Amino acid sequence: MSMKQRVVVRGPALTQSGYGEHTRMVLRSLRSREDLFDVYILPTNWGHTGWTSDNDDLRQWVDERIKSTQEYHNLMAQHKQPPSYDVSLQVAIPNEWEKIAPVNIGVTAGIETTKVAPEWLMKANEMDKIIITSTHSKEVFENTTYEGTDNTGAPATLSLNTPIEVVGYPARNLQPDEDLELELEYDFNYIFVGQWGPRKNIDNMIRWWLEECWEEPVGLVLKTSHRKNNLKDRNFTLGRIKHILKSTNLDEEERKCKLYLLHGDLKEKEIISIYRHPKVKCMITATHGEGFGLPLFDFAQVGKPIVAPEWSAHLDFLVAESKSGKKIKPFLPVSYDLAPVPEGAVWKGVIQEDSMWAYPHEGSFKHRLRQARKNKKWLQRAQDHIKNILSKFDEATTYARVVNLVHGEEVDIDDWLEELESDIVEYE
Repeated sequence: MSMKQRVVVRGPALTQSGYGEHTRMVLRSLRSREDLFDVYILPTNWGHTGWTSDNDDLRQWVDERIKSTQEYHNLMAQHKQPPSYDVSLQVAIPNEWEKIAPVNIGVTAGIETTKVAPEWLMKANEMDKIIITSTHSKEVFENTTYEGTDNTGAPATLSLNTPIEVVGYPARNLQPDEDLELELEYDFNYIFVGQWGPRKNIDNMIRWWLEECWEEPVGLVLKTSHRKNNLKDRNFTLGRIKHILKSTNLDEEERKCKLYLLHGDLKEKEIISIYRHPKVKCMITATHGEGFGLPLFDFAQVGKPIVAPEWSAHLDFLVAESKSGKKIKPFLPVSYDLAPVPEGAVWKGVIQEDSMWAYPHEGSFKHRLRQARKNKKWLQRAQDHIKNILSKFDEATTYARVVNLVHGEEVDIDDWLEELESDIVEYE
């Protein structure tokens, strides 16, 4: 009988963030094969994001594994020995990856621009494997090179040398919270979900929406914050929204459209309830780029239209491919230009000043807003696309890919994984 692998997962397992959910996905994958892995957890923070308030079975298991990990570290400290693991999975931006086990796997959402920093490539090449969430991010990693010199002064090229595999998030049967109520005046409401920052392009998104919908009986639900979900941040966020309203120079007395701010901690079931609300009809974003786009992914599984730029990671799940190789777009794609990131978005060691991201076209965005509201075909396409997502991002299949990458050899999962149909829905 073979021994279980001792696997340590270091990441923001308890935070309300994309990387937090990514960490929990890795943990769910490992937990699905408790016969193979003995799991340890080293929780980290993630920026200014808050902590999850879920108290489900997974959270209880995570808390127990964190406690056991701490007890193990304390025991090893008493014996003046370092903790010993077989494999590490480190869910973070590559700058934070370290060699902490014989086998080290870096796990990241990747990059939203056209180029990764040299620090990322150097850290990536210290890893044994890399798990990334999107085809876009993988291609950026593989296509980025830097020319320079080595320690001897000889010409040298820095590029990715570590195997990199795409493992997206699994589609899950997320159930709504029936007790959640939204007081929305109109029957048609758009929704945006994401943290306020330069990459999300929220200022322009709100302004364009206001200009397009000013005299229309529609609403926009904004689930957003700048930093922590506290009262100070709520007031700051409201101030930003009011500033954008004033900047439109439109007659306030003629405004029919309504803005709603959702600020604060929401459980997963509450978010899904909002997505499924009969008056929430369409998700919108004017993002410059996504490492994956988890809110878009979850909303796509509800089967409602999405307006988004036609660039970066979310195309993995918003675009399907027929058996004939035809690209199918069940979302409303916004045209864009690729241009250098602004100075305020440059992040040393992460976002390069000479990298580019998408700048959505204002006219295209407004046109798609109008189409989503007035053309019913986009609703039908979104509903038809659910089958494609559930097939491509099946939960068991996704977990199996993580398991096989961590285990180091192909695991026999014939009795564990049901055969799935993968027919792609085509549109007329």
